[in-house]
Amino acid sequence: MIENIKPMDIEKRSFEIITEILGDRKFPEEQESIIKRVIHTSADFDYADNLKFSPNAVEKALEALRSGCDIVTDTNMAKAGINKTILGSLGGEVHCFMADPDVAKEAKERGVTRAIVSMEKAAKLEKPVIFAIGNAPTALIRIHEMIGTGELKPALVVGVPVGFVNVVESKELIMVDDIPYIVAKGRKGGSNVAAAIINALLYKIKR
Repeated sequence: MIENIKPMDIEKRSFEIITEILGDRKFPEEQESIIKRVIHTSADFDYADNLKFSPNAVEKALEALRSGCDIVTDTNMAKAGINKTILGSLGGEVHCFMADPDVAKEAKERGVTRAIVSMEKAAKLEKPVIFAIGNAPTALIRIHEMIGTGELKPALVVGVPVGFVNVVESKELIMVDDIPYIVAKGRKGGSNVAAAIINALLYKIKR
């Protein structure tokens, strides 16, 4: 039976359906809205089990956002999906360096992916950074390497690339680093999931 729902109530009803389907499942209070927003974005209930949070990841991310940190993504799709109005009101902005001419030139010269060079460029930003990676496992691998050398200390890494080559392995690397992370274990993820996680955090602060 088709429900007659006003446009402004569609999201509310969607979250009610998600809650109904999850039934008796319980999540840590600070994680629940993030997990449900990812399910809302993807219509995939596997994220109820796949999303992994480091201790106090949400609390540390909210602190960084309130302090005006920037966000770096690996796709313009994720950048487009992040709520820049709320982020801007907190003093932050979103960067995606993947299409920058200097990034493309250096990647070609070195024979590496643009994602690698983009993460290196992000490491030079003066502000604290949250990384939202939804596509490129090489971005996560480079972040992991720079954490190891002390070149980078992210405020949070959202590690949710989707795919088959080095995807699972790159996520596992992030989960052994001593940094706050939210990771989708396994092959699932995507730019829409990365943006959904960031938005869920922003909505905790303002909506």
